[in-house]
Amino acid sequence: MLSYDQLTSPERELWDLFPEGSRVDLRTGVPEDDRVDGGGQWGPGRTVRAAVIVALLQGANTTQTGAVACLRLAGARVSGHLNLAGAQIAHALWLEDCWFEEGVDLSGASTQSIAIVGSRVAGGVEAGLIRIEGRLDLRRSRLGGGSASPLHRKVTALSLINAHVSGAVNLSGAEITAPEAWAVSAGGLVAEGGVYCDDGFVAHGEVRLMGAQLPGGLHMRGALLERPGRRGVALALDNAVASTLDFSDGFVANGTVRLRGARISDKLTFEGAVLNGTPDGRGPSLAALLMQAVDFDFTLARQPSAAVDLRGAQVSYLHDSDHSWPKVVELDGFVYGSIKGNGAGERREAVGRRDSVARRVAWIRRSPGYNPQPYEQLASWYRKAGHDDDARRVLLAKQRHRRQTLPLAARAWGHLLDATVGYGYRPWLAGVWLLALSLLGTLSFGTRSPNPVKQGEGAPFQPLVYTLDLLIPIGGLGQRTAWYWSNDSLQALAYLLIAFGWVLTTAVISGVTRALQKS
Repeated sequence: MLSYDQLTSPERELWDLFPEGSRVDLRTGVPEDDRVDGGGQWGPGRTVRAAVIVALLQGANTTQTGAVACLRLAGARVSGHLNLAGAQIAHALWLEDCWFEEGVDLSGASTQSIAIVGSRVAGGVEAGLIRIEGRLDLRRSRLGGGSASPLHRKVTALSLINAHVSGAVNLSGAEITAPEAWAVSAGGLVAEGGVYCDDGFVAHGEVRLMGAQLPGGLHMRGALLERPGRRGVALALDNAVASTLDFSDGFVANGTVRLRGARISDKLTFEGAVLNGTPDGRGPSLAALLMQAVDFDFTLARQPSAAVDLRGAQVSYLHDSDHSWPKVVELDGFVYGSIKGNGAGERREAVGRRDSVARRVAWIRRSPGYNPQPYEQLASWYRKAGHDDDARRVLLAKQRHRRQTLPLAARAWGHLLDATVGYGYRPWLAGVWLLALSLLGTLSFGTRSPNPVKQGEGAPFQPLVYTLDLLIPIGGLGQRTAWYWSNDSLQALAYLLIAFGWVLTTAVISGVTRALQKS
């Protein structure tokens, strides 16, 4: 048990001012002397034992009437292990520009607001299961990346597993380092006021917020996430629930950003972000399988270097640009209500619409293999927008892509359907073929006279009517059965026109069937 006589001069000052909540500032005012990185060199005049801080927060010095006790300390070297695990803390804690000899353990504690601002904690902060009625403020602090005491060495630089914070978690400007493990481990975190990692936030190691509940959102504007090693995840938000995920304004991720099963009730934005994926290129830049969001802004600063996986994701509004999509995009099961592209092709009018369809089809073709759903989804969007012609172009592209997966005979039939009626999406082609073949037959059969099947019977020979009779397989015009050719070439042409007639009829019926099914 600490006694007042055992306290050093700065500790006595802290002890005396704690009941009234006044700040003890041990900084000299000389910038070189106050650099937190050099805190290990600060002498006894700036050193406060962690045990003294623990004793005060545990009620060692009772509060005075009419004042609110608060521990406020700046510019101190905190020696020893600041261990408040499981403590019931009734007072706020504010530590600014301090250097910690060892880590900080707040696991399982119940407390008021905690601020460790602009400080250096080489041993990291353990705050799993903490309950904070207020905010957790770690702005501009540097956590991890140093040599902590072997007894208190942390694999994770900042642990907030299953923590509950009624206010915000503020990590703006902080640098958190655990290159061989997890920079931040906050699975199950509930931060009602949101999590703020902007203003130059840097994480060396994986940031894990799996299953986190963030009604106030996650804000990482301009943050830098680095996952050292050949492969790895820079940010994991699997099954997280948030109002907003903001990765804009220069956000950089050197590693995979994983949003598997995340649910965002408002906006998910990567506007102006850079997604570099893993160094070996095997891990995706973005893995958002089964993700749900209302507004998804994917207008990146530049093209991702690795794949984007959106399989099974659902968004109401999708915003993209020419820089959004890498060479590989997984789109099977991706559902969207509307697309707003900022690419050059989508800003054109008239001719630009057709160009936009080509760009969208090329976007789908970036998905490995053949999957019909991305085509059906895109066609559905065009139909809802009132662009039925564009929808048919997309569905035609789907059939052409599917054809590449079929056996040789089926591919040959597919080519024939494509050339004749565009798989039913271009039925006017049948009229073009009918006109061309009618012209061919009329000119060819008009050069010679055929032989009658029965002498003196039948209508007079008419080349055009004879040709149409060959091309139309249903019914008859009385010409085909009344005449035949002794000329082998013309007879072969007649057989060929009969075959073409059946092909065109089959193709037209197929096209009508498709049109009825789509309507």
